[in-house]
Amino acid sequence: MGNKQEELEVCVWLQGHDLITITETWWDSSHDWTAVMDGYVLFRKDRPARRGGGAALYVRELECIELCIGMDEERVESLQVRIKGQANMGVYYRPPDQEEKADEAFYRQLEVASQSQALVLMGDFNHPDICWKGNTARHAQSRRFLQSTDDNFLTQVVEEPARRGVLLDLVLTKKDWLGM
Repeated sequence: MGNKQEELEVCVWLQGHDLITITETWWDSSHDWTAVMDGYVLFRKDRPARRGGGAALYVRELECIELCIGMDEERVESLQVRIKGQANMGVYYRPPDQEEKADEAFYRQLEVASQSQALVLMGDFNHPDICWKGNTARHAQSRRFLQSTDDNFLTQVVEEPARRGVLLDLVLTKKDWLGM
């Protein structure tokens, strides 16, 4: 995040979001005091031994929240919170060079999270070869990701690419929750 913290705080103050998800925070323990935002509870998943990456969730303090998934698996950069006992909201960052073991650990987390009736998972998934209209992919890891989303009854709702004409930043949610 670096010098973007002030910009984030102004944006949040002006727009009043209840939930903010951030990927590639680049935070470590030296950022403990700078990452705090008044009126929000912060959940973080930093990279302890490497530069870059990381995921964070800010949730408005008025919400009834609990961390439910994410801190137990060191190699997976994801966090999920349960809000008001009903909805699971999460953030995930997948580095482009992530190994299959870390992907499989994330899929186990996804399977647990998908047991919730209401799930929204946002983040940078880094599967640029996926064609979402055809639900196809060139690489085996991306095909495995598609299979996991299908196995867990998730749908991807972002339609416009953020950069380079590909969808890397996704929003996954339960199909039945959307009425699909």
